[in-house]
Amino acid sequence: MACRNLVSPNMGVRFRMPLQKLHPLSRAIHHRYNASVTPPQRSAARHFTSMSRLPMQPPKPPPGGHGGWRYQQHRNFWMLRLASRLLKLRYIVLGSAVGGGYTAKKTYEEWKDMLPDMDEYNWVIPDFFWEMSKQIDLGEICFWIKWVLGGSRCVVRLEHLVALLSTNLSMSSDKEKVDQLQEELLRTQVKYQRMLERLERENKDLRKVVLQKDEKGIHQRKVKKSLIDMYSEVLDILSDFDSNYNTQDHLPRVVVVGDQSAGKTSVLEMIAQARIFPRGSGEMMTRSPVKVTLSEGPHHVAMFKDSSREFDLGKEEDLAALRHEIELRMRKSVKEGQTVSPETISLSVKGPGIQRMVLVDLPGVISTVTAGMAADTKETIFSISKNYMQNPNAIILCIQDGSVDAERSIVTDLVSQMDPQGKRTIFVLTKVDLAEKNLASPNRIQQIVEGKLFPMKALGYFAVVTGKGSAGESIDSIKDYEEDFFQNSRLLRDGMLKAHQVTTKNLSLAVSDCFWKMVRESVEQQADAFKASRFNLETEWKNNYPRLRELDRNELFEKAKNEILDEVISLSQVTPKHWLAILEKKLWERVSIHVIENIYLPAAQTMNSGTFNTTVDIKLKQWTDKQLPHKALEVAWETLQEEFARFMAEYKGKDQDDIFDKLKEAVKDESIKRHKWNETAMDSLRVIQHNTLEDRSITDKPQWDAAIQFMEETLQARLKDTDSVINDMAGPYWKQRWMSWTSRSPEQHICNETKKELERLLKLHEDHTAYLANDEVTTVRKNLEGRGVEVDPVLIKDTWHQLYRRHFLQKALHHCNLCRRGFYYYQRQFVDSELECNDVVLFWRIQRMLLITANTLRQQLINTEVRRLEKNVKEVLEDFGEDNERKVHLITGRRVQLAEDLSDCGTSPKP
Repeated sequence: MACRNLVSPNMGVRFRMPLQKLHPLSRAIHHRYNASVTPPQRSAARHFTSMSRLPMQPPKPPPGGHGGWRYQQHRNFWMLRLASRLLKLRYIVLGSAVGGGYTAKKTYEEWKDMLPDMDEYNWVIPDFFWEMSKQIDLGEICFWIKWVLGGSRCVVRLEHLVALLSTNLSMSSDKEKVDQLQEELLRTQVKYQRMLERLERENKDLRKVVLQKDEKGIHQRKVKKSLIDMYSEVLDILSDFDSNYNTQDHLPRVVVVGDQSAGKTSVLEMIAQARIFPRGSGEMMTRSPVKVTLSEGPHHVAMFKDSSREFDLGKEEDLAALRHEIELRMRKSVKEGQTVSPETISLSVKGPGIQRMVLVDLPGVISTVTAGMAADTKETIFSISKNYMQNPNAIILCIQDGSVDAERSIVTDLVSQMDPQGKRTIFVLTKVDLAEKNLASPNRIQQIVEGKLFPMKALGYFAVVTGKGSAGESIDSIKDYEEDFFQNSRLLRDGMLKAHQVTTKNLSLAVSDCFWKMVRESVEQQADAFKASRFNLETEWKNNYPRLRELDRNELFEKAKNEILDEVISLSQVTPKHWLAILEKKLWERVSIHVIENIYLPAAQTMNSGTFNTTVDIKLKQWTDKQLPHKALEVAWETLQEEFARFMAEYKGKDQDDIFDKLKEAVKDESIKRHKWNETAMDSLRVIQHNTLEDRSITDKPQWDAAIQFMEETLQARLKDTDSVINDMAGPYWKQRWMSWTSRSPEQHICNETKKELERLLKLHEDHTAYLANDEVTTVRKNLEGRGVEVDPVLIKDTWHQLYRRHFLQKALHHCNLCRRGFYYYQRQFVDSELECNDVVLFWRIQRMLLITANTLRQQLINTEVRRLEKNVKEVLEDFGEDNERKVHLITGRRVQLAEDLSDCGTSPKP
């Protein structure tokens, strides 16, 4: 049918089709066509093939007349035919959709019929569930949830508010607690600061190694340093140099001294053009000398000598971090029980327009030691100040507070003592604005800057203003205030102050010129002195240690650290067989006395097998619950210590340097002191030992023979010890007396007679009990008195105890030999009074317990404790490496000190 619709009516092919089978639209066209015009008569249908020619199309009719109408009708019919074919596709799709939907519905119905009817099981669910489901309103539940969430947020806010209020109340009422927390926080920060410094130091060493590594084709780029940076490094090296050579005291630097709160730090900050130091209202903030190296650079940054971090002084966050870092370093440098420290903190500041120089800010001079300070704080500050000022090439920058009376000054007397001629002193009067405001006589300020008021001389006198006293002021605002003040000051207008004597800018220029003039005059002379000292050190090393490589204290510590770690690692190479043997041996030595004296001998006194086993089980249970696990862990810990000490001693014998002996001994003692055995090991060991001792079944003959051998060796050792005690009590035999020319003492003679009497008694009653009755003691004493021997009853009992012990051990050994053939009776559970080998089973249980306990302890040692000991050793070495005082105490000697001096000089003598 589709093919027929595609055939054109002009092709000469005619089809006969019923009218009712046509498309509705085609049917309407057919009616219209038949009603108006009868189609032309055609002959029978022509069939075309590929060889026949198509008929020629008739010419188009003229536009007018009957022919034109027929042409228009023919065109309209062709368009309607095309539309009908296109519309038919819609019905095809629609029919397919309807058919697919019907098929899906039928499939769903079939699947639904296959499912069981669940209505029959409704009785399983309780009735109240259906009633509750009808009463539940989802809308109310949603509303209630929203209300609860809103209320919870309110509760959280209220709790937060209450917490804030309680915090405020606690802060206001518990100020001491807050101070303690702050101190703890500072200690924690100091701890992490030490860790950070250690990491930075290791990073610096690694970087040095990488830079020194010479690889082919790689040329390291050399960074040029400024003159002031190189000079500052020289000062850092010499400041750590041995004071015996007195080298660090002859190179110029600017020493900033003054009374406390006189404005030293503010002057230094104005010169550095940044608020870099921590501040406190009336409190001592400068607790150690701070060396500041100033140089010119494109960016305003600061950096510590031992750190690579740069602080951007243009950012307030970095400024706060820098001040906090300086405060932490100061607190860290102060020893316990002290207030100030002589250790120097090195800091470099670079920026545009900064004058090149090296300044040292010292703690302020005080007149009274207040509460909370060490008793020697005043003397320590004077000592530090004198140590820096006595350098003949040091420039003294004397800071005087202009707002206080001149008579209250302390530092001027100190400066006049160090530099009486004033050839290297620059006097600075601070807080001139307050002085002008408070002083009634301006001539007094003129006398100060002219050097007529204070009993001291100086190269120059300056007057500066370093702010209004507010900690939040910026450097730019302080400069503007200073310039405005001196422009409007009556002191400058009236000629009391000269223009070149005011402002911190003129001060920094003058100090820089004086500094470099002093450097040019002294650096060559100091270089010659330094070369002479270096030559002396090199000559001493070559003559005394020609075959040794120069290693300073830190390098020696690293070498010793590696050796100690190698020794600890060697513990992991101990064979399991060795661990097992020494653990089993030491454990039996520790518990053998208790097993024989408190378990075996008391139980063996009974003649009944059941009583023997009951006594043994009770005593073993008590022993396992209370003493045995603790004893086993003690043995394991002592074994680990002995092996550790043995390995260190073996390394010491291999041409080891004895300079490490004190360090290694201290590391070993501290590591053992810190090491604690795993707490959970005792509980697990107790369970293992208890289960092992509960087992009584000997499975094969080799185990039986091993237990008999173990019992025989143990009894033989106890018998030997008993014979030795008896010989000591009774004295030497006649053969020993003749061979070694010895004789018995009177006490030994009495004991020997008592022994003979008790041996007769024991020979008559071989089954005698372990204790003598009172009448038997009296009989023995009477018999001895009849022979003229006076004896104490206590001596009789003591002698009897040893004799009976020997007698019992001899019988036990004889019984042990009989039990060698008793395994068959034991395995078949035959009852034979002569071959009741319960004591053999006891020793087998003890032997098996020793073996399993030693194996358990060996596993704990290898898998856990050796690694924990290694970790403790590493921690101890890290702590020792951070403690310079401990390293100085443990690694000492002339060789070490000489290597330290050579390292400071930057030389490495070749062997």
